[in-house]
Amino acid sequence: MPKVLVIRFSAIGDIVWVSPVVRCLKQQLPDCELHMCTKSNYAEMWQANPYVDKIHLLHDNLGKLIDELRQENFDYVIDLHKNLRSTRIRWALRKKSFTYDKLTWQRFLLTRFQIDLFPRKPDGEPLHIVERYMKAVEPLGIHNDGKGLDYFIAPEYQIDLQQDVPELNHMPFCAYVIGGSEPTKKLPLHKMVELCQKLPYRQIVLIGGKEDATAAEQLLDEFRQSDKKIINLCGKMNISRSASVVAQAAMVIGHDTGLTHIAAAFHPTVYSIWGTTTPMGFKPYCANSIVLENNNLDCRPCSKSGAKSCPQKHFKCMNELPIPTEFPIIHRQ
Repeated sequence: MPKVLVIRFSAIGDIVWVSPVVRCLKQQLPDCELHMCTKSNYAEMWQANPYVDKIHLLHDNLGKLIDELRQENFDYVIDLHKNLRSTRIRWALRKKSFTYDKLTWQRFLLTRFQIDLFPRKPDGEPLHIVERYMKAVEPLGIHNDGKGLDYFIAPEYQIDLQQDVPELNHMPFCAYVIGGSEPTKKLPLHKMVELCQKLPYRQIVLIGGKEDATAAEQLLDEFRQSDKKIINLCGKMNISRSASVVAQAAMVIGHDTGLTHIAAAFHPTVYSIWGTTTPMGFKPYCANSIVLENNNLDCRPCSKSGAKSCPQKHFKCMNELPIPTEFPIIHRQ
């Protein structure tokens, strides 16, 4: 029975992108015992996953975690984070290990000089990060099963919309994930207003963290006299409860942030909004991933993971982002 450790410490989007690797390892490696190593604040993302046998958590003490992992005597270590801490774990465990290509130079050239050397599939589409993760386990005979992402929600985190969000009526709603790790990954308020005006649903639920509550309240104020009904859930739910709301939406649109990518585990169509960053290899991993971006600029992408402000001071990637008037959706079967 091979014993396998998969390492991915953070963040939300990256962790959900690892889920196909975990499923395929468990299903394709006979009698595999699979352990997951992640940061303690992301434990809930693996709590209900039926393919994970045990979770190891990184708190503040890496040495203590390494001691814990040594006791397990793994056969293989799959490092899908590939930073100093995960490398230290690999070296300390002294087991056969596998990792992936972070495309560090390709990303540097793209964001610094707009030179595109990203690897591509035969159809010309950039190789997605999920597919790069899958390549890490190919030496074990593991292949991508094409079943997309997984996100399993523990029963205690399941949302009953009628009970937990009573302001929602029985009409379908759009979930708008308004968060983003940096300001240049988020629409400014006037563009959020334009987007909400054009969305094809009367009810719009705002999803985000506590840091998004102010922007959400400003957006709410803009629509108080409108026939649009804006419901603010920012900062009111943990990751999995927010995921439960997203899963029940008729449509999901969001900035390049974790819950937008989680939505791809539940919906064949996900709309994502891109400013300073690029969707090249990182767009929502679903059948119908629709990207909104401003392609009329020669200054983007200017950042690998977002920035505090626009280097050019104009922020045209978001301020002049074209918002469509129609939002076609491929619904779940």
